[in-house]
Amino acid sequence: MNAPDKTPAPALPIWDLSDLYASREAPELARDIAAARKATAELARMKGSFLGARGNPDRLGLLMGQAISLYETLLNLTGGISAYAGLATSTERDNPAWAKFEADQRTVLSGLAADTLFLSLEINQLEDWELEAALRAQPAAARWRPWIRRVRLGRAHELAPDLERLLMDRGPAVANWSRLYDETLARLKASVGRETLTLPEALNRLSDPDGRVRKAAAGGLAKALEERTPTLGLVLNTLAFEKQVEDRWRKYTSPAQPRHLANEVDGEAVDALEAAVVEAYPRLSHRYYALKAKAMGRKTLDYWDRNAPITGDAPRTYDWDEAKAIVLDAFDSLSPAFAKRATKMFDHPWIDARPRPGKSSGAYSHPVTADRHPYVFLNFMGERRDVLTLAHELGHAVHQMMAQPLGTLLADTPLTLAETASIFGEGLVFERLLAEAPPAERRILLAGRIEDGLNTVVRQIAFHQFETRFHAARLEGELDPEAIGALWLDVMGASLGPAIKLNPGYEHYWAYVSHFVHAPFYVYAYAFGDLLVSALMEKRREDPKGFAPLYETLLSGGGSRTYVEALAPFGLNPREKTFWAQGCTRLERLIDEFEALGNS
Repeated sequence: MNAPDKTPAPALPIWDLSDLYASREAPELARDIAAARKATAELARMKGSFLGARGNPDRLGLLMGQAISLYETLLNLTGGISAYAGLATSTERDNPAWAKFEADQRTVLSGLAADTLFLSLEINQLEDWELEAALRAQPAAARWRPWIRRVRLGRAHELAPDLERLLMDRGPAVANWSRLYDETLARLKASVGRETLTLPEALNRLSDPDGRVRKAAAGGLAKALEERTPTLGLVLNTLAFEKQVEDRWRKYTSPAQPRHLANEVDGEAVDALEAAVVEAYPRLSHRYYALKAKAMGRKTLDYWDRNAPITGDAPRTYDWDEAKAIVLDAFDSLSPAFAKRATKMFDHPWIDARPRPGKSSGAYSHPVTADRHPYVFLNFMGERRDVLTLAHELGHAVHQMMAQPLGTLLADTPLTLAETASIFGEGLVFERLLAEAPPAERRILLAGRIEDGLNTVVRQIAFHQFETRFHAARLEGELDPEAIGALWLDVMGASLGPAIKLNPGYEHYWAYVSHFVHAPFYVYAYAFGDLLVSALMEKRREDPKGFAPLYETLLSGGGSRTYVEALAPFGLNPREKTFWAQGCTRLERLIDEFEALGNS
């Protein structure tokens, strides 16, 4: 009999941010701040020049090309400073020195941004025909056409220059509400039995195979959140009121409109997406959770069972090297170039995966700027979902790398397409896991994939509805935590269906969804991306060889094309409700397979 393998599991990586700056006191940081101030002053000297060149298309185009190029240079400087402050602080949320550093840098950078505000304001004072003549006259300016198009989307909602400056100057103070939110959650400690868990650790326990462990974690987390809802509710109410004031001055027709404009998507398209998903609730979440309850020998499930394994067996876990191999192999099946870029992230200290006190929850890939590399952030605990999260964030990183040749301004991708590569990466990994699974594990994997789909599509649309209703209610006055919790229960209950019991304590779970604070109305982008990827994966099945180059072209286009333009080569039109319904049908087929395996 072989002796047990005592090889230690590979240590989880922690990133090294010295490619940005070695420390808060690094001389390079002071140097770059000085360079940013110099570039800002140089750009500010061009104030009024666009309007002064009216009537001379050649001169106007020349000035615009020079000013926007200089602006991108400035963004490359300030983007690196901002990224360093944000990334470093995200792993030190319990360290006051880092909190002060991030706040101080935000104040400095906000001041520089305010001094360049005239650029977009003057572009938007030009008439369409003047702008078009200038771009035709100067090819060097014409390359910025996609960015100019995005700037002009907000033209009808701009305020007087002094008011725009006022809003920008007070931005760092408003951002401190988000800082309070982050620091409150980072310090959260949930008492579970004799243990004290951080927020990520408590959330991770909700997928434990032991129901007693899940219940204890859910109760401990609910109590910890309840104790903090006065603060977290105040943050949410205050930021919603700030948004109301600005939206009213800008004459937005709905709280979500600024997000739609930033995403270059019609509100009607998002409404069609929401309607298609809500219509599918009974066929998707309601049906699946009833099937899951049956598979677990229950009539209904407690909310802490929503992501539980369908058997009491401990689910398979993965160490870091296994997760890495799975993700890279799946990416390689799409394109070796895709896997090569992802490998680069592992070959360098650009990933922070190790959970630890003071580190924020969640996961993301930060692109920094187009003249640098991305950094990936996650809390890896070895579960299947963590492998998929790794694939998700590396998909973002690969996407960001592929768009880098466009430069920082044009590489920036609207949310309508920004989730494409990430969700596609998850899909590739799931296909690989499912293909290699023995029959006994196939249903377990299907359950996991369906639940991920429900979390990405149904849950995010429910989040979107919660935000919509919360912001509407906030117009009538501040909502106390009890009112917020009641709204949360109503929306989530409708999305999850009768097979999920929303036990006491769940009414506080709105409090940890950071998107509500950091990026209002962001959440629909996940559902948008998931159903969009469903359509793309169907296209890949139809023609794997022909798909890869089209897909690489889509990703390398960054924000240079609208989502409608980017998807046209695939023959897809996301403006139609039937498009979204087809994506829901693909998820429904997985539920069909899950049910069939249960009956076999």
